[in-house]
Amino acid sequence: MPSNYRSFRKSVPWLILFLETVFIILFYFLFPQYDASIGNISYTDFQDVNNMVIFGFGFFLAFLKRYSFSSTGFNLLIIVLGVQCSILMEGLLVLPLQEEKEHDLKIITMAAVSMTAVAISSGAVLGKTNPLQLIVMTVVEIIIFHVSRWINKRFLQVPDNISMKHVHLFGAYFGLAVSSRFSEPSPRSEKNASTPKSDLLSTLGTLFLWVFWPSFNSVLADGDKTKAIYNTYFALAVSAVTTFTLSVLTTKDGKFRMTHVHSAALAGGVTVCYTAESIDYPWIAMILGLLASVITILGSFCLQRCLNPALKIHDASGVHFTFGLSGLLGAVAQVVLLVIKKWTVLPSLGYVVMIYIGAFCLTISVALITGFITGLILNFKLLKIIPVSKYFEDQFYWEFPHLAVGF
Repeated sequence: MPSNYRSFRKSVPWLILFLETVFIILFYFLFPQYDASIGNISYTDFQDVNNMVIFGFGFFLAFLKRYSFSSTGFNLLIIVLGVQCSILMEGLLVLPLQEEKEHDLKIITMAAVSMTAVAISSGAVLGKTNPLQLIVMTVVEIIIFHVSRWINKRFLQVPDNISMKHVHLFGAYFGLAVSSRFSEPSPRSEKNASTPKSDLLSTLGTLFLWVFWPSFNSVLADGDKTKAIYNTYFALAVSAVTTFTLSVLTTKDGKFRMTHVHSAALAGGVTVCYTAESIDYPWIAMILGLLASVITILGSFCLQRCLNPALKIHDASGVHFTFGLSGLLGAVAQVVLLVIKKWTVLPSLGYVVMIYIGAFCLTISVALITGFITGLILNFKLLKIIPVSKYFEDQFYWEFPHLAVGF
């Protein structure tokens, strides 16, 4: 074990310093000065999104009883590195097209939004990846996500804000593909479990995400931001109410289950993300919130027992049900509502529908293929620091002065 510790010490700090040096050099050439122009995104919008990815996902993933330090600490590390990488990718991808760069506050806000994909993916491999692997995964995923958005925008003519809304789909299926290349924990392992205290901490993260999700969806809205906030709140509210109802109906003892609240209460916000600014009636958003919660809970109840064992995928945080299926429902709902709304107005409706369907199918395909390849890369001996027996452990990475009295 000491040799492994030295490997960790010699690899992670130097990789971070190397990446930061590269980022500083690229920032020097791509962003020589600040853009003081005023855009449609305020500091409050940025603050809400930043709170979501730092506080929300940091606590949301802290449900493992021996991995809470790593869940919150590593989340901060990959977010701050990933935001810088995302900003650079935005700057690099506009160069070939000679497009005008967005103003600085919008760039950093969109970079924080794009980090949602990485936070979701890290939930799928929670406890099984070391910091070295997480950093590599973050850089690779951000680059691929931006390239996927660029393809959608350049060749499918998908609006920029719509391509950004695929962030949940991309993060969920990229993470699942990466997770498929990691060994499953032993069913008898006690470390891959939660305690009432860790569940409470994770639920706090759920509450953070729930509160700030209307701001998240309004930032992505290209139209009426106020309508996006209303629709998101209604979808989240109905999703939360349905979660409590289904939780009682699906548990053996007829009691609420905190894991249901932890996952399904957010499903409505994910689903309505695609249509938040275009829904004209609150009851439509409420129906989407209800369907999202039903899909999340029933999906975790059925698919987890059937699909995951067959594919040998261990979804540590249930991101497939919370973000993957809910995002897929939202993408389909966007197409359906577009057809209903404009079937008598738009002559080329069939073409537009195929473009939107192709966009999210392309996003999922790219996420699965590149995620699988990334998972293979992360399992190279050069990047592996800990054995399977040390999965879901904080001790290898963090100091615990109280270890003498029992950890």
